[in-house]
Amino acid sequence: MTIDKIEALDKRRCKVFLEGDFAFVLYNGEIRRYHLEEGEELPESVYEEILREIVCRRARERALFLLKSTGRTELELRRKLKSSWYPQCAIDEAVSFLKRYHYIDDAEYARNYVELYGKKKSRAELMQTLRQKGIDPQLVKDLWEELEPDTAGQIQRILIKRGFNADRATLKEKQKTISYLLRRGFSWEEIRKAGENLSDMCGEE
Repeated sequence: MTIDKIEALDKRRCKVFLEGDFAFVLYNGEIRRYHLEEGEELPESVYEEILREIVCRRARERALFLLKSTGRTELELRRKLKSSWYPQCAIDEAVSFLKRYHYIDDAEYARNYVELYGKKKSRAELMQTLRQKGIDPQLVKDLWEELEPDTAGQIQRILIKRGFNADRATLKEKQKTISYLLRRGFSWEEIRKAGENLSDMCGEE
């Protein structure tokens, strides 16, 4: 395969393009070590060695470093590695390695997230956040039903935080509060079940 272009990424690294496509990023010293030059042929054996010994190994190390500070879903990790200029084959290999040793587990991540934020967020908010992280919405629904978060308690805590008092609130304030709860992802039924005052408030709406 032909080395079409070697393009500086920063002062220490270069992007290498093979047969018209981006292949990988190497440090300048590695470029010199393998005698890579534009227009020259790269033997298949050398290409595979670079991927195996440098690029894939580095992708695994980068992934492990990213997981040190916080848990991540597979999708989040893939996005991070892609933004760091790792080729798809290295990303796939790194993810496979992490799954094999249970460093990433989307189901476990979702369970921990629901347990942690189930008392603070509505189901709709949880589903939206986890969907953006690449979690299957059906898994979130199942976890929500399994863990049975205290939705009424969530709503009551939100109202206390907002300083809302149904006995003293005007109709406009009640309507505004209902709209806020609905935007947070709580259903009419959940609002009604949260307490007698809230039921009256919904009735006035």
